[in-house]
Amino acid sequence: MRFAILGTGAGARAHTGKLLQLGHDVVVGTRDRAATLARTEPDMMGTPPYREWLEQHPMATLLPFAEAAAHGEVIINGISGDHALATLAPLTEQLRGKPLLDYAVPYVYNPARDHPWPTPWGVMPALNPCDSDSLGEQIQRALPATQVVKVFVTQEQETVVDPKAIEEGDHTMFLAGDHDDAKAVATQLLHDYGWTHIVDLGPLVSARGMEMYAHLHTAVGFALGRRFGVKIV
Repeated sequence: MRFAILGTGAGARAHTGKLLQLGHDVVVGTRDRAATLARTEPDMMGTPPYREWLEQHPMATLLPFAEAAAHGEVIINGISGDHALATLAPLTEQLRGKPLLDYAVPYVYNPARDHPWPTPWGVMPALNPCDSDSLGEQIQRALPATQVVKVFVTQEQETVVDPKAIEEGDHTMFLAGDHDDAKAVATQLLHDYGWTHIVDLGPLVSARGMEMYAHLHTAVGFALGRRFGVKIV
């Protein structure tokens, strides 16, 4: 199957590498291919330059966003949440009729706060939208002919593609969306990744809760000092 991974961060790299291992045709989308390959410094999360990763994964093809989206049969959105909507909205034709598996968190970085939440990597981002809307729903409204599924967002992407790294995979993944066919695609991909317990939360409006969970997941991660999973019992 042809997959397009939109984004070049650590999460996008995790999906790209796993899908290549599974034998899929994978292209990666970026805003400016030359600029992406020219970077020589780690990003704010300490992720090494993409060029170094690409040299170790020569089967991946790096393309501009529009070309990558046109190539893929299934799209995985790994674009930073503060840029995702503006980047995806112009790709109406390239994404028409396709499943878009979205794990973006609508973070607003360096927010002005009366009571900031300090973290090891700076002030905790704000969530916008929050509560009365979600980024997943905004993407669906901007791309009405695309089948948006909110999925992967309740876990670090390195664990999404390798669930057995935690408790031999005995934990839960969630998804939500308004298109059953696209949710079936997401479910099959999760099975291919190794997930055995998947909970369908229903319509895409449930993305609101999934995105807001990001803050609790971060707080638990800080408390435990390691990656973890959640299990519905």
